[in-house]
Amino acid sequence: MNIRPPDLLVLLLATCAVSFGGEETLVEGSKRVVSPYTADFRGLSKATPSKTIVDGPLLGNGDMAVCLSEITEIGENRRVRQVANGPRFWLCKNDFWKLAHDYKTGPSGPRVFGGIDVTFPGLEGGSDTEQSLYEAVTVSNWAGGKSGAGVEVRSWVAASENMLVVELKATSKDVEAEVNLWVQEGNGSEVAQGGDGATRWVTRKFEKDVEIATEVACAMTMLGTGTSKFTLKVGEPVTILAAMQSRFKSPAPLDDVQKRIAGMDPAALAALRQAHAAWWRDYWAKSYVEIGDPVLEQRYYLSNYVMACASRDPEFPPPLFGSWNTTDAPGWEGDYHLNYNHMAPFYGLYSSNHIEQADPYHAPILDFLTRARWYAKNAQGIRGAYYPVGIGPKGIETTRNYPDDGYAKPPHFEKEGLFYFQRSNGAYCLVNIAMRWHATYDTEYAKQLYPLVRDIADFWEDYLKFEDGRYVIYRDSIHERSFNGHDFNSMVSLALVRNALELALDMSKELGIDTDRHAKWHHILDHLSGWTYQELALPRLPDEDRSIEKPKVKVFRYTEKGTNWWRNNTLAIQHIYPAGAIGPDSPPEELEVARNTIDVRNGWFDGNGMNSFYPAAVRVGYDPEVILAKLREMIRTKAATNGFIRGNPHGVENCSIVPNTINEMLCMGHKGVLRLFPNWPQDKDARFANLRVWGAFLVSSELKGGMVGQVSIHSERGRPCTLVNPWPGKSIDVYRDGKKVDSLQGDRVVLKTEAGATFSLVSSES
Repeated sequence: MNIRPPDLLVLLLATCAVSFGGEETLVEGSKRVVSPYTADFRGLSKATPSKTIVDGPLLGNGDMAVCLSEITEIGENRRVRQVANGPRFWLCKNDFWKLAHDYKTGPSGPRVFGGIDVTFPGLEGGSDTEQSLYEAVTVSNWAGGKSGAGVEVRSWVAASENMLVVELKATSKDVEAEVNLWVQEGNGSEVAQGGDGATRWVTRKFEKDVEIATEVACAMTMLGTGTSKFTLKVGEPVTILAAMQSRFKSPAPLDDVQKRIAGMDPAALAALRQAHAAWWRDYWAKSYVEIGDPVLEQRYYLSNYVMACASRDPEFPPPLFGSWNTTDAPGWEGDYHLNYNHMAPFYGLYSSNHIEQADPYHAPILDFLTRARWYAKNAQGIRGAYYPVGIGPKGIETTRNYPDDGYAKPPHFEKEGLFYFQRSNGAYCLVNIAMRWHATYDTEYAKQLYPLVRDIADFWEDYLKFEDGRYVIYRDSIHERSFNGHDFNSMVSLALVRNALELALDMSKELGIDTDRHAKWHHILDHLSGWTYQELALPRLPDEDRSIEKPKVKVFRYTEKGTNWWRNNTLAIQHIYPAGAIGPDSPPEELEVARNTIDVRNGWFDGNGMNSFYPAAVRVGYDPEVILAKLREMIRTKAATNGFIRGNPHGVENCSIVPNTINEMLCMGHKGVLRLFPNWPQDKDARFANLRVWGAFLVSSELKGGMVGQVSIHSERGRPCTLVNPWPGKSIDVYRDGKKVDSLQGDRVVLKTEAGATFSLVSSES
């Protein structure tokens, strides 16, 4: 993957002054805020390889990825034991999959490539590892026990190309070392390897029983030694360089990596290091938050670090477990699950202004569109697109002819595709597309995605039934398999349909096409069934007397007929977030029901949907002190050091929890209305820079002593900005280029903007 430097415009925006008096640029501010944070590991993982998430340090550039573990083997009784002192660098690639349509020919999914083992036979101690989030450099110190020797291992995956750099330095005494590049074998793959001295190469490919052949090559060399087994001398460091390339990026990946390795010398390494530092500097300068809470801030930036490492290849977004696949048999085939899992990792990237990391999201969905149209026609007999539960990249269907495993059974299939009676997967695919569209109003993006949006609108035009003056949804399970497929009016589907049609209207209006469809879409939106309700008891605390009856409160019912509630998951609130059907402008009684539902579902620590639960609580005005306290408790009790959630099989999806929640609390743009600190404790100082909101606005502001300070709004598209007055009862003075250009009055005002212009807003009494 050759990643070009940021555009000049991006660099200019990254260096412009933030509107806190102009004392600090975005580059300076982000460095000050982010650079203190690290991820600190005591020892390295013995639990890798894993079918789900790994728990070691994570490195990557959005295409090539590396995770660290100890060097282990599985012995008797499947016990894992360490077999050598030193780190194992697992080499992974976003586009290395086995790609076959039919499960009967062997499951498809991402595949492990291989790794590099660095061993220090004379060292007896363990290791401590520190990852710098700002610099994206990982440093492990391997101790020698009684010998007093030690080795510093500094590693990073270059941000500008697919190259792993591992720098070895003896810290006190000479140390024996050995480096081995290896490749995973078996499971229908073909491997090859060769080289001599300090230079090695390996390849692995899948060409048999597949729809699309895949291949990855890696070449490794070392600067500072001519052999893979050597004495690491004090003052004489050795640098391991490993380049990776795939057949998707090059017709001759092995030739490419061998040529690149042959061209590496100290000068080339210095240039690579400089490009790496520049990319990460500019990444962090896209936006930042400062909330005076080290626990939450560290998790905020760690989460965005993981997504930067995992997502930048425009054709291959990270699958379920991120880029760090360490087995040929990942859980759920490691695919793109379309009933929320594939969507969730990206939620916080739009508001954090990390659009480059968000954009790979839609590639597999578009690639599958032809097959989804086939399913709509042949499985449902209607127009549009109908998506199964799991897909892969490049149009591959990972769940076709899935085996009867006790969970997936024959009734859950339609024309060999696995749907679990859910009709909503296609509409769910649009929640991120709506976020991206509203955050940027990028018409080139709309031109690319609108055919999908229109197909989903077509599907629901045909699938909905108009009865007794309203549109209803039959035979649509809210949960996989729920009520044997006979759920009626799933509230999540109702919200997703609303989002889909509102998106279709907005995109088509901006593109100036399909205006003849608007009347029908408006009719559906005006007559779509509403929510249904029920009364349920509030949950008991662990130490509460069970003989005392808990009061009941009014909450949402999952469906109008059929499934009324589910014991886990967060389906109870997904119509709020990410579907966006309820927010601050909803009727007060509806918001009260929403908050009651938050209380009864109590999903703060539900690994199967926390990424929706927290931002939903923000959207409906739940107590911000409780939200922050629950976030801290979740981090304390469940968070893994590397950014994942301990013991959670759903992988990278939870990287959105903290960034998305904090961004929504500080700066919300729901339904095109900008709110500053809408659900943030007013006695807690906070500031943010360049958060992106609905309307293609980049916003900066601060809260200090309970008062909102100056507000900066950069308009990318020149759209009008509707703003809830952050200074109630006062007028707003508007400045551009240091000159007052307007004065606005009212509780809710409209700021007229121009594309590319930045406006400063202050209270008239400031």
